[in-house]
Amino acid sequence: MKRHTNLLLLIAVVLLAALPLWLVKAPAGPDGQPAGIFGGADNQAREMITKINPDYRPWFQPLLEPASDEIASLLFALQAAVGAGFIGYYLGMIRTRQKMRQAQAKEAEKDHRAD
Repeated sequence: MKRHTNLLLLIAVVLLAALPLWLVKAPAGPDGQPAGIFGGADNQAREMITKINPDYRPWFQPLLEPASDEIASLLFALQAAVGAGFIGYYLGMIRTRQKMRQAQAKEAEKDHRAD
């Protein structure tokens, strides 16, 4: 039962993250075209570099380019969530180990006193 509950919760989290990105409508920009609502600092930096030096050529090209800014934002958020999950798991594991060691030490102390 617990495994099914965890799976359902995971599906719900993925849907809550993906559905808003899929359903959101981009507002019209000044030229009447849809504006990029998920553009980040990378796009702003690229535009600024192009303004400063129009002949600039990047050193390399990305191996995989996301299809849209929305997908890039989703991947970034997913990366942050996975990283936070690993950090939380690690801290919880360390804390549990510490509690178990303390409990074992108390048991050993009780046994030693009983002898």
